[in-house]
Amino acid sequence: MFLIGLTGGIASGKSTVANYFRDLGVTIIDADKIARKVVEPHRPAWKLIVRHFGEEILLEDGSINRAKLGTIIFADHSKRRVLNSCTHPYIQREMFSEIVKCFIRGEHYAMLDIPLLYEGSKLLSAINQVIVVYCDKENQLFRLMARNYLTKEEAQQRIDAQMSLDKKCDLADHVIDNNQTKDRTKEAVLNLHAKFQQSWVHWKLRLVLIGLVLCLCIGFYHLACYMGG
Repeated sequence: MFLIGLTGGIASGKSTVANYFRDLGVTIIDADKIARKVVEPHRPAWKLIVRHFGEEILLEDGSINRAKLGTIIFADHSKRRVLNSCTHPYIQREMFSEIVKCFIRGEHYAMLDIPLLYEGSKLLSAINQVIVVYCDKENQLFRLMARNYLTKEEAQQRIDAQMSLDKKCDLADHVIDNNQTKDRTKEAVLNLHAKFQQSWVHWKLRLVLIGLVLCLCIGFYHLACYMGG
């Protein structure tokens, strides 16, 4: 199995692309969904967030008020770093667990949907190829304002908190232009899926793993013979 990273900018259409791959049977390991899971009330990451930001960021049911916390961290880069330090280790641990499950199931490839992949994710080194979902600045701003009911200034603040899409495209192995129609985006997904399905990278990795397991088995066998003799 090999790993494909999927990233982009906020409101660039990454979730739409992820859903197209999911419809093709690809396992999507979604960092945002896992992030919501690890900050459920009384879990370790939740406790760290409350310790740093106070109980005023909680709703009545004890869950985190994501809108209020978002306003705080997007206005202060240092507080955004604090939040990331509270959540990222737990998110990465959960994602690694999901990767192992995919490997055991024998999947050809799995996709890691990570919005901040290029902004410091430790999983980047484990990824074989990266897809960036791109849209122009005007579309990105309009989509974010409409989706999150933000003012222009609030939306721009959130966009500026991430690495620019142009820079991400320079770093990517593949770019999907999401400025065009849904059919064109879906066509780009189909082409990449076909390309990934033809890759033999997963077999190379499996052969390496099988070789390591065989070496361990032989080592344990010789050790048992030595101890028994």
